[in-house]
Amino acid sequence: MSVSINLKIITDMISERDYMRNTVQSQVGSRDMAKNFIASVFAWMGIAMALTAFTAYYFASTPALIGSLYNPETGGMSILGWIVTLAPLGFVLAMSMGLNRFSIGTLVLLFGAFSVLMGASLSFILLIYTSASIFKTFIVTGGMFGIMAFVGYTTKTDLTKFGSIMFMGLIGLIIASLVNVVLQSPPFDYIISFVGVLIFTGLTAYDVQTLKRIGAGVEYGTEQTRKLVIMGALRLYLDFINLFLFLLRFMGDRR
Repeated sequence: MSVSINLKIITDMISERDYMRNTVQSQVGSRDMAKNFIASVFAWMGIAMALTAFTAYYFASTPALIGSLYNPETGGMSILGWIVTLAPLGFVLAMSMGLNRFSIGTLVLLFGAFSVLMGASLSFILLIYTSASIFKTFIVTGGMFGIMAFVGYTTKTDLTKFGSIMFMGLIGLIIASLVNVVLQSPPFDYIISFVGVLIFTGLTAYDVQTLKRIGAGVEYGTEQTRKLVIMGALRLYLDFINLFLFLLRFMGDRR
């Protein structure tokens, strides 16, 4: 189940990254506009993370709800569980493809629904890992994410080529994960997790720099800019979630 969730989120990341790459505008722009844009992106990301965390806790602490998705005794998911797990992919695709047609209100509702569904699909980790190890991993993830976001925002180095390398690594990670679904090799899974941590750590810096450039090249306050804020929040949200899940494989203490 852990593998399938990571594959789903990574696939979402690819579709979103393709869109955001096509919307990058001039690197020359107002520093204040970029700062406001990034601040809004992180604010929406924080809201989405809070919704996901609350939903995950609520589902995990409600036997009837978690039982409808996942059976800890058999280690398998129900049909509803698979629907909840795969549904966020549909929401991301809808948001990406319908960006120009949807109003900002519709996009916010879709982002909120996506965050809630992600919380439901991730609720199983509260049953598998101890609360202390999940909290510890979350703190470490937050620290790594924050450091790399700071690096991406402040560095004068152009990370475009670095981002392209990370993107190719992301594709390789997907292929390796698919292969390991068949092989079920614990050592290979360990290697995949290690590479995943490296890739999403690097992508965090690259994504923040890219979003900073977008923010410097748009007209702040317009509906289109507010839409880009939501899509940027989704982009960083996926970076954080993937980094957290990969780190949890190393740091998580199973119950």
